[in-house]
Amino acid sequence: MRRNRRVKILATLGPASGDADMIEKLYRAGADVFRINMSHTNHQRLAELVSLIRGVEAKVERPIAILADLQGPKLRVGTFADGPAELEIGQSFILDGNPAAGDSHRVHLPHPEILESVQPGHRLLLDDGKMRLRCTAKPEPQTIVTEVEVAGRLSDRKGVSLPDTELPIGALTEKDRADLVAALAQSVDWIALSFVQRPDDIDEVRAVAGNSVGILAKIEKPQAIDRLPEIIARADALMVARGDHGVEIPPERVPGLQKQMIRLCRRVGKPVVVATQMLESMIVAPVPTRAEVSDVSTAVFEGADAVMLSAESAAGKYPVEAVAMMNSIAEEVERDPDYPSLVQRYRADIEPTSGGAIAAAARQITETLNLAAIVCFTKGGTTGRRVARERPMSQLIGLSPDLTMARRMCLLWGMHPVVISEDARDVDDMVEKATKVARDEGFASEGQKIIISAGVPFGFTGTTNMLRIAQVPAPGAAE
Repeated sequence: MRRNRRVKILATLGPASGDADMIEKLYRAGADVFRINMSHTNHQRLAELVSLIRGVEAKVERPIAILADLQGPKLRVGTFADGPAELEIGQSFILDGNPAAGDSHRVHLPHPEILESVQPGHRLLLDDGKMRLRCTAKPEPQTIVTEVEVAGRLSDRKGVSLPDTELPIGALTEKDRADLVAALAQSVDWIALSFVQRPDDIDEVRAVAGNSVGILAKIEKPQAIDRLPEIIARADALMVARGDHGVEIPPERVPGLQKQMIRLCRRVGKPVVVATQMLESMIVAPVPTRAEVSDVSTAVFEGADAVMLSAESAAGKYPVEAVAMMNSIAEEVERDPDYPSLVQRYRADIEPTSGGAIAAAARQITETLNLAAIVCFTKGGTTGRRVARERPMSQLIGLSPDLTMARRMCLLWGMHPVVISEDARDVDDMVEKATKVARDEGFASEGQKIIISAGVPFGFTGTTNMLRIAQVPAPGAAE
């Protein structure tokens, strides 16, 4: 099983895609990574889904990555005594710490951290941004007086977003901590952290998970934008989460920020995922709009590592068709004659390390000699990330004796991970393993040449220091 594209596809599992048969269909249609949304998944169901995915993985004999997406803090107003309140432009409306049911003049906000942190001039967005309030006064620490700037009907438990306020709360709620421990117990490959505000949020997860799992930071808060370099440095990957991002940030700014985040991640070789509403109409329709196709295409042309489906595959009427459509769009974009020049336009400067120089050299030699593939031996995944960072147009194959690392590499642009029984023993064994995999996986035929990246001494991480050009022999023939 091989893909005819470089960008990867994440598919969210849910009511429409929660059995083994459907998971296999989604994989064969093009899904490389399966996302489990912990906002809607209890621990028993998490274990069931992981088991089902691993069963499909064994059947198709290819590594499949699993991403557990933590819910993050959910900030909501309280309840109303007599049904929804009609908020009118210019009126005064109070949010406070009084647990009594609300009315058209006030409502309980059961989050002391918000009441203490909001200052005059700060905006409060309610119900996914449908209503906008602005703080005008703080007569008491637990009382916010606001003026309604965008009117609407406010009902029980609607969400609150705070684009101007940095909240003094950690990234992990009690639910998130329990979900994180449960996900680690199931050996998932990636953890997605919601509503990241600061680099320390990543450290909070790392303190629990260590390096046993990749940490993906979801950028949804304006407070994270000014700290992107530091957040990217601490995280293992980034997600351009355009749903909540689009609530707290003016929608016209989102495309530019998407480009900025993709380029920053590409510069340092960290995977970047573009997510939310990519094929939204396919929740209820068998085909997407032309605007949605263009949206997916833009992410692929920009060199994003992956694109993601949310409700389209989790709860929509056409989950398999949505994955197949995203796969088809990506393949078509990557066949475009302008694709190589566009995706390489923002290639970063060569990383000033021996591993970075070797990765760049592998790409340059491959392009000069028109080699069939780049094969990298990567025990800890760093070599794979460095070569993927170069965005080579030839096939990229990552060989690892570690199944966990092979699964994690499923998120890397262009990477075809393969699990080998053991690391190379010497140079001859390295060449034999690399050429055999390239041939058997269908990426190189007899007589073609590949380039191999590895480290001597073999079997250690962080030692990439060698390139070797090798010719693919006929099956059964000696090198």
